[in-house]
Amino acid sequence: MKEVWSADMKINELLEDMRYRLIAGTTDREITSVEYDSRKIVDGSAFIAVKGQTSDGHDYIGSALSKGAALVVVNEVRDGHDDSELKALSESSNSTFISVPDSRKATASICAAFYGHPEKKLHMIGITGTKGKTTISFMIHDIMSKAGKKTGLIGTVCNMIGDEKLHSAFTTPESRETYELLSKMAEKDTEELVMEVSSLGLKYDRVYGLNYDVGCFTNLYEDHIGGNEHPDMEDYIESKLKMFEQIGTAVINKDCSIADRLLIKASECDCKIYTYGLSEGCDVRATGIESGMLSGRAGTFFDLESPWHQGRFFVAIPGEFNVYNALCSISAAYLSGADTKSIEDGLSSIEVPGRLQHVSNDLGITILVDYAHNAASLENVLDTLKGVAKGKVITVFGCGGDRSHTRRFEMGEVAGKKSDYTIITSDNPRTEDPLVIIGHIESAISKTEGRYEIVVDRAHAIRKAIEIAEPDDIVLIAGKGHEDYQIFADRTIHFDDCEVALEAAKSVREERS
Repeated sequence: MKEVWSADMKINELLEDMRYRLIAGTTDREITSVEYDSRKIVDGSAFIAVKGQTSDGHDYIGSALSKGAALVVVNEVRDGHDDSELKALSESSNSTFISVPDSRKATASICAAFYGHPEKKLHMIGITGTKGKTTISFMIHDIMSKAGKKTGLIGTVCNMIGDEKLHSAFTTPESRETYELLSKMAEKDTEELVMEVSSLGLKYDRVYGLNYDVGCFTNLYEDHIGGNEHPDMEDYIESKLKMFEQIGTAVINKDCSIADRLLIKASECDCKIYTYGLSEGCDVRATGIESGMLSGRAGTFFDLESPWHQGRFFVAIPGEFNVYNALCSISAAYLSGADTKSIEDGLSSIEVPGRLQHVSNDLGITILVDYAHNAASLENVLDTLKGVAKGKVITVFGCGGDRSHTRRFEMGEVAGKKSDYTIITSDNPRTEDPLVIIGHIESAISKTEGRYEIVVDRAHAIRKAIEIAEPDDIVLIAGKGHEDYQIFADRTIHFDDCEVALEAAKSVREERS
């Protein structure tokens, strides 16, 4: 295994490609690690003070120095902590202080240098958009792996180096964690990287300095508005559009609501452009769409028209929206050198955690766990299931606390109109009262003709749905998908919808035996 980066680097080596101003100290000294979290500082670390959404790293300079920080990087524009104060701290701690125009971007630049620029050793595929990022990332990962490429993944469900799965705390990690991951991938001879790129990751420069060989834009819906996310839709859109500044070849959903705006931005950024969709004029298009089964898997058949291949494909996840996901994946895969056989095999066997994930049972019912956590996603899933269901569709869902209130009313309305029966329950209430959240959902669903009931405890709600389901019915457990936890105001507990549903189905089966 080859060594990609050195454990120690001198400050001047880290800063050689950056603009900075030396406030105090010397740049001719070694750094052992780079951190933006003062709690992780060890002797010889570089501490980068970043102003976050809820706290300011500049307020933790003293803590970083007490733990042995050798370098402190501050933002040129900051609240307090003037140069005279920092010079005094430098003298008392023998630490170096520098100022940079933007400490967020500096974090990425310094980490890129510290880890030996691993991004230059990988062919990189980035995916942004409201829906589909996770499914597409797994599709591409599986396709490229079948094409014989050692492929890494950074995303919502997990991070992967080849087949090794690592924990993921965020869809798009902070730049320090991203570059550390990339360095591990490069060390293990990874050739391809597939990366979900969130709007907040773009807004807060978590992916600054990364240039994607292929960048995909899936779609845009109202989401992530309010709270600690985006103040309004325009901020959300503008954050997404930043990705085109870092893309070589753009793959764009031409049927997206803001496709014209995307195409203009991609052109302004000199991207090579391929469009995909179901409408005429797309470079990559699906026609002849039919639901069906292949090798015991429910999914969708479609005819592909593309610059690379014309033929019939099968994607082993049902629904028209997964045809869109497949078209995006096909485009990115062909542009990354995959062959048709690898693409066919990858799509026909795809399994994505928490995305219409099947839960096995002996009750004659279909139990599916899906991450649908906004109205658009829930509507798409329910439309798909209603199209294939032989019996009733029973939906179990709630809404997260400390998130957009609008989502609750919209999801309640969709569930009432599209489900045969709905059980409203708790999701991740966080600091809010679950009953308040449920009340918001009920106020919307009660205005529809949909039948529903409230079961606050999520495990009991899942159990109730499985108990009342009859053969050929579909039970959809929506909202949490791959998540294996539930967050309350005073605690976080282990909670996996698939595990709970599996145990409930076994218990119901035993009781009926």
